[in-house]
Amino acid sequence: MLKRDIGLNTICTHSGAVEDVVYGGAVSPIYMSTSYDFIDKSTKRYPRYFNTPNQELLSKKIAALEAAEAGLIFSSGMAAISNVMLMALKSGDHAVIQNDIYGGTRNFIESHFKSYGIDYSFTKDLTSKSFRDCIKTNTKLIYIETPSNPMLKLVDIFAIAKLGKSKGILTAIDNTFATPVIQKPITLGVDIVIHSATKYFGGHSDITAGAVASSQKIVDKLWDLAKDFGGNLSDFSVWMLERSMKTLAIRVKAQQKNARKLARFLEKHAAIEAVYYPGLKSHPNHDLAKTQMRGYGSMLSFQLYENYPALSFLKSLNLIKPNMSLAGVESTMIMPSKTSHALLSEADRKAQGISDQLIRFSVGIESKKDLIYDIKHALNVCKK
Repeated sequence: MLKRDIGLNTICTHSGAVEDVVYGGAVSPIYMSTSYDFIDKSTKRYPRYFNTPNQELLSKKIAALEAAEAGLIFSSGMAAISNVMLMALKSGDHAVIQNDIYGGTRNFIESHFKSYGIDYSFTKDLTSKSFRDCIKTNTKLIYIETPSNPMLKLVDIFAIAKLGKSKGILTAIDNTFATPVIQKPITLGVDIVIHSATKYFGGHSDITAGAVASSQKIVDKLWDLAKDFGGNLSDFSVWMLERSMKTLAIRVKAQQKNARKLARFLEKHAAIEAVYYPGLKSHPNHDLAKTQMRGYGSMLSFQLYENYPALSFLKSLNLIKPNMSLAGVESTMIMPSKTSHALLSEADRKAQGISDQLIRFSVGIESKKDLIYDIKHALNVCKK
């Protein structure tokens, strides 16, 4: 690689590639072996140790994108999240958790922390004061997710990082919705960045993976736990992920451009009660978004009025897919109350503003006109 600072597209395209020293191929060769020579080798390679050639070098791409010292690739986003939390916390410790987070993360905390002897507090709201008020003498981790899933709420990253450092508490962020194309939390002081690499890093709805970026010291500690939990990603999936990430910045910027236009269209439509997108001036955190994000991302949510049944609306779509996941090049919509946040209690969903009329919209790269036509048609069909 070049011995100077390089651009985002260059990092996506070239960092973390495995050099084909035999044939000089333009793409990384794939090392599918599960058994490697150990005699007179400085590195004992084994897939579960996260150090096969493809695993090791893709981790460097993740680190380069997030301006971190080191990275680690996992088999899923939840594998990355759970390993980070169990690395940072032990029996008797306490964690401060943002109230508005992905339903799978919340379910992991509520279902398993108690059995590990770990205490936790969910914040009352997303202000820095709310996080500060939750801190105890045994708090060891502050965990945030911004923009949040599915309401696109924002947390002041710099303020939380500053709070953590002032108290000697590790800070971790789920940066999945923004990606390093939109925001780099480590440059704002956060200790650990986590991704569901299934989403924008993969970008084509055909890979399940997770990623972590942090200091070398923290990643070494994380590796020491993760190698025993067995959450490594297969080398074929690692190879596919590295291939997909070459177009990460291009994809995200194209999706974001569409999302801004779709958010404005939805905000003006008579069927829509509210739109949640940081790029809209109506978003309560719009000014914060301008300071900590380079753009506003390509995820948004919107609330349908009651005379437009959400399920009927989704069934009436022709182009946009009512699919479970997000961030692929194709546009998708879901009802969070029935999917991503179905494991939450009805009271918890209500507290977060997640109703049965809420639609989460992952905007793809299709023609803006085609997406708008599909939405208009579905709204006309489903109206009571």
